[in-house]
Amino acid sequence: MENWKRTFAVIWSGQLISILSSSVVSYAIIFWMSLSTGSAEVLALAAIAGKLPQSLLGMLFGIYIDRWDRKRTMIFADAFIALCTMLLALLFRLGIAEMWHVYLLLACRSAGTAFHLPAMQASVPLLAPEQQLTRIAGVNQMISALSNLVGPALGALAIGIATIGDILLLDVAGALVACATLACIHIPRPERTPRTEGLRREFRAGIAAVRAVPGLASLLSLSILVLFFLMPVGVLFPLMTLRHFGGEAFEMSLIEIVWGGGSLAGGLLMSLHRWPINRAALICAMNVVVGLAFALSGLLAPEAFCWFALLTAAEGIAGGVFNASLISVVQTRIAPELLGRVLSIYFSIGVLPAMLGVLGTGVLADGIGIETTFVISGSVIVLLGATGLLLPQVVALDRGKR
Repeated sequence: MENWKRTFAVIWSGQLISILSSSVVSYAIIFWMSLSTGSAEVLALAAIAGKLPQSLLGMLFGIYIDRWDRKRTMIFADAFIALCTMLLALLFRLGIAEMWHVYLLLACRSAGTAFHLPAMQASVPLLAPEQQLTRIAGVNQMISALSNLVGPALGALAIGIATIGDILLLDVAGALVACATLACIHIPRPERTPRTEGLRREFRAGIAAVRAVPGLASLLSLSILVLFFLMPVGVLFPLMTLRHFGGEAFEMSLIEIVWGGGSLAGGLLMSLHRWPINRAALICAMNVVVGLAFALSGLLAPEAFCWFALLTAAEGIAGGVFNASLISVVQTRIAPELLGRVLSIYFSIGVLPAMLGVLGTGVLADGIGIETTFVISGSVIVLLGATGLLLPQVVALDRGKR
């Protein structure tokens, strides 16, 4: 691990280009759908298409990630995403693309992410010292946040000057750059545990690894419940801007930029220093902050768009700190040879309940109102965060592990 900084410099350069291009394309698709249909149901279906395959496939793929070469796995995933995106761009060029084609692309990208994301996160402890994991998680969060900061602005700009088919080609180029940079580094293979009889037992081994760490199962369970109430609200952000605050494409992109800026600040905060703070308690506290900001957003008057932007910035900061802290806690407490399946299980199980929540997004938005949905979801998230702070095993999870 002597040259871990150089290795991560190469990884981060490629990932920044890849994630940024993907972010621009993703936001361009969201804005295109919002402006074309104005439908909560369409956005909900897009969110489901973009997350459900990752959830269903991830529980199985995590086992193979621990078996396979993680570098090749990530290159394969990026290449697969590039191929699927290029095919959809071709359909748009030919003028025969339909909405279901977009859903299919989002599903294929989700399947590729089911390989790439846990493989990348599971590789980090193999490349860097344990005491640097939180800072590395902070930098990774910064890259994601920077993409979320720049992506909406460039996505809105791209929609105004190019067709959606041409915009998709940016994602192809970014994926190819990521493949090239990954090809330049070496990721060691972790020591393999004896292979058990069948996938079911290996899956259970991942569950057992989580349960063997006091407090970790409770923390992850609370985080999954938070996602159940958070994701439907996240889907409604463009429509909250359009319907409640009377905004347009500029205001939609501005809110996404503000969220990304806050998330960037949160990641930067976690990457600058090894803070002597209990990360498990910090995770729960950030849930409280996000919940309060959601609830307050739902209570704002239509003319209070500036306050909505400020609350969104607070949510972004809290989300950045939450993500960096949670990933580093799991990387610290789970052995590298089991980390791929554990992260896949968390990402997969975490998305499944959230998808159930997203399924009701259209009903909630049209039935009880977008504002009420923000208030109810935010209030529940506050309660979940407070619950974590009151559980001794959760609070004790990170003591002596920084």
